[in-house]
Amino acid sequence: MVSHIALLGLALGALACASTRRSADSAPAGVGAIQPLAAGEAGFALRCGKLFTLNDADEVFAPGLVVVREGRIDYAGPRVELPAGYDIIEAPELWAAPGMIDLHSHIQTGGWGDINDMVLSMNPEYRTSPTIVTGNRDIQRACSAGVTTLFGIPGSGTNNSGFGVLYKTRCGGEYERCVLRDPGGMKVAQAYNPERRVDLGATRSGMAWTIAQALEMAIAANEQGRRHDGLTNLQRVATGDLPVLIHTAGSDAVHTTIEMWGERYPDTRPVLSHGCFDGWKVAPYAARVGIPVNLGPRTFDWRQSEGEWVGTPERYAKAGANLITLNTDAPVMPQEELFLQGAMGARYGADPYLMLKGCTVNPAKSFGIDDKVGSLQPGRHADIVLWRGDPLDPRARVESVWIEGTLEYDRARDRQRF
Repeated sequence: MVSHIALLGLALGALACASTRRSADSAPAGVGAIQPLAAGEAGFALRCGKLFTLNDADEVFAPGLVVVREGRIDYAGPRVELPAGYDIIEAPELWAAPGMIDLHSHIQTGGWGDINDMVLSMNPEYRTSPTIVTGNRDIQRACSAGVTTLFGIPGSGTNNSGFGVLYKTRCGGEYERCVLRDPGGMKVAQAYNPERRVDLGATRSGMAWTIAQALEMAIAANEQGRRHDGLTNLQRVATGDLPVLIHTAGSDAVHTTIEMWGERYPDTRPVLSHGCFDGWKVAPYAARVGIPVNLGPRTFDWRQSEGEWVGTPERYAKAGANLITLNTDAPVMPQEELFLQGAMGARYGADPYLMLKGCTVNPAKSFGIDDKVGSLQPGRHADIVLWRGDPLDPRARVESVWIEGTLEYDRARDRQRF
């Protein structure tokens, strides 16, 4: 009998081989140019054994070179000659990849506190920004696992949970140094967790109505050209200025989410989150509407009628779903195990390279921050992770993490954190 770890190894081996073929078949596109350092500028060059750029051309360079100047990437491509003045980091046996991104995370407080306001079912004025404890232990572990950007959101206890913050997993420093965007987007919970014994939250039809009513009020305020003090950020969601992450699961609730956010309100920028249990059964509908999906923490489903395990990412991918991303719902799953979500997606049939994209560039694209994070391209933030082995292989480990060019984690210096 072939062991599960052997099958996982075969799947992840495909990541290395398939990606290398992508790079070999095309010339470097937009790798950047290396400029000499000006007086007072700081920069370094990282020479690695393999470089996953996660750019639109899916280029992989073996060996590879990343050049960082003033916290941004100047160059990411094959090895070339360097101007004088750059500090050079030699890592011929390691793989470089972009920092990972999780769009469904609750570790910002360092625990479960201060993530829900349970009095009302609708809380569009709630924000997580005052609750963030920068550099807490959960954040430090996330950083040491190569996760560099999180969407720190309210919980799922109410239908409109409020607004979260996109922030970097720096291991210390002030809030302003960590924040990427505040507010980063809205959190909605459409099924399971937010059911209540009182008010319209007692039924799913009631919950759908209250969510839609609040959005209609925001749309009406926009059409009238006025600011609604209780719905200011929701007004931005209604115009597509801010994205919305929707907690939903099961085929019935997933269908409702797609119909409401993907079709009834086409000006919004929704991301369907979880999509688990038998939600994959309506994956073709999600694909047809074009709504991005953020899968996890459950990445499989037991199909009792057929007696088989179903890989959720594989089913959404097979249906042609747009921008598949992965989440941990941390601390439901440890934040440091985001890479494992990709590994499990590959284990249950999804393309390994797609799973790597699901932890890096795809979440950045889903939330409109791909001009800053999610890939190693010129002009992007220098959020770089050095792996000893395949980023989705549970046997691999992170050796170093840079966030905007600053070394935030070094295994030799900081030791293994988990």
